[in-house]
Amino acid sequence: MSGLDGGPVPDFVAIDFETANRSPRSAVAVALVRVSGGEVAARRATFLRPPTRSYEFRKIHGIDAATVAEAPNFATAWPELSSLLRGVYFLAAHNAAFDMAVLRASCAHAGLVYPNRPWVCTLALARRIWALAPAGLAHTCRHLGIPLQHHDPRSDAEACATIVKSAWTTDAGQAWLRPFRR
Repeated sequence: MSGLDGGPVPDFVAIDFETANRSPRSAVAVALVRVSGGEVAARRATFLRPPTRSYEFRKIHGIDAATVAEAPNFATAWPELSSLLRGVYFLAAHNAAFDMAVLRASCAHAGLVYPNRPWVCTLALARRIWALAPAGLAHTCRHLGIPLQHHDPRSDAEACATIVKSAWTTDAGQAWLRPFRR
């Protein structure tokens, strides 16, 4: 997808985590969507077996202990998943502070290096570019006509990638995202 200046959005990865509970290291699922040259180049998703035992958020996303019983833990899954980050300018997530905290805590718990990349919060982007309030993922997707199965990490990450690409088609979005190209 080319922007107004004719160039594609900078390469990035949209990421979405679902957690079992309030602990940021309780990831039960993750999805990544890599955008290169303005197009989706790769998608990866997996369930994760968390180091915690409480699944209080199963009522939100439907993921329980039985669902992840045979899933890899974060330490096993992340090295392959993180290969999508090579050469990207930034990571994007809706309410990025949440996903950033989950990634940071999961890396620390697993003894893995946290990827040092800038983050773009598509919640903030939606507020800035389209003046949305509320600007939650479901509301932003309705506004932009993006299909969404909320709290399915594959759908959420895909929607986040589409939000970034949509923002790039605006002058304000390019102005906001261009600094991440460095």
